Amino acid sequence: MSDDDHPASGPAGPFPARASRRTFLVMAGATTLGTALSACGSMPESPPPQAGLPTEPAPQMPQQPANSIGTGSVRIGLLLPLGASGNAALAAQSLRNSAEMAMSEFTGANIQLLVKDDGGTGPGAQAAAQQAIDEGARAIIGPVFAHTVAAAGQVARQRGVPLVGFSTDTNVATQGVYLLSFLPQTDVERAIRYAASRGRRGFVGIVPDNAYGSVVEAAFRETVPAAGGRVLGIERYATGDGGKYAEAAQRAAASAREADAIFLPDAADAVPQIIQALASAGVNMSGKQLIGTGLWDDRRLFAAPSVAGGIFAAPDPAGFRAFSERYRARYGQEPVRTATLAHDGVSLMAALVNAKGEMGITDAAIQNPSGFIGVDGIFRFRADGTNQRGLAIMQVGNGTSQIIDPAPRSFAGAI
Repeated sequence: MSDDDHPASGPAGPFPARASRRTFLVMAGATTLGTALSACGSMPESPPPQAGLPTEPAPQMPQQPANSIGTGSVRIGLLLPLGASGNAALAAQSLRNSAEMAMSEFTGANIQLLVKDDGGTGPGAQAAAQQAIDEGARAIIGPVFAHTVAAAGQVARQRGVPLVGFSTDTNVATQGVYLLSFLPQTDVERAIRYAASRGRRGFVGIVPDNAYGSVVEAAFRETVPAAGGRVLGIERYATGDGGKYAEAAQRAAASAREADAIFLPDAADAVPQIIQALASAGVNMSGKQLIGTGLWDDRRLFAAPSVAGGIFAAPDPAGFRAFSERYRARYGQEPVRTATLAHDGVSLMAALVNAKGEMGITDAAIQNPSGFIGVDGIFRFRADGTNQRGLAIMQVGNGTSQIIDPAPRSFAGAI
């Protein structure tokens, strides 16, 4: 997440709980790891109890950290803002629960999570990363925010330890510091390319004048021509002021009349107002393809008649539904939407270790171009630390959204 994100919010094939955890996070097409995971059996049954005391003293076990999950031989740091205030702490606990659930669901996971509280601060993240590595962590999962990923990542890179964090700010990604989060750039690319594949050629964007708007605008400007379209116009509006929608719509009206696709990357409280402002500015919205981002994944927006027919990219929701059911059964409450990131991060590390031991956690393994399968579908990491995800195209209508173009099941043929 970026510093401005709300940690309790955010954005998927259903997997049965324990039986298939050994194949849950398979390298798509990677024979070595796929075979290793498929070969993992169920946990062995406990031996019968001994009738008497052992004849020799039991060997001394290494001292376990006070806050850890699992008893595997390979230690992995898990950095979360557990001691932060408000929603950050609530989200952190949900992420911790999800990590714990992944450990229980991944058959034979030979890892131990060292859970560290970064407090949601840069210095806290730096200290937490240092402590985890000093205690033997071979990799780090987390932290959550951009500034904490940057701080922890600096320590991790100096010590040669890979970090897989949850920020959506690609500025903090780099070789060795990977982002597992839902990146808005991926939303934009998938939705724009789908619209272009259906014959849309003239695109107009009306975007919020904030950090998120800058990110999605850059992706929009890059993707439209790459997909064979033309950017006819882009306008910005100040956030938090409904009057500014009308001004932006007036400025965009001329190009919007010529466009056959309109990009509106904002949330449910803004998008219907922008559509109304465009209509009031004399733009006939009939036949124009409305395009959003993951911010559209909101029941309030689905209920807006003016957005019907609009599209956005998102993970197949079936995976999160199945994950949520297991989470509720275990913890008696709803997970935050981003809880799947911790689950997939833990499953990723467990898979790498189970395949090749602690030396299997390398940049080359993490960057495997075939990618991985997680709760929210396929994903893979680029060398620059960003990720690609296989997303579905969702269409709004009748108070809900439905898949009109399924998420890909592999990266075969992808650039």
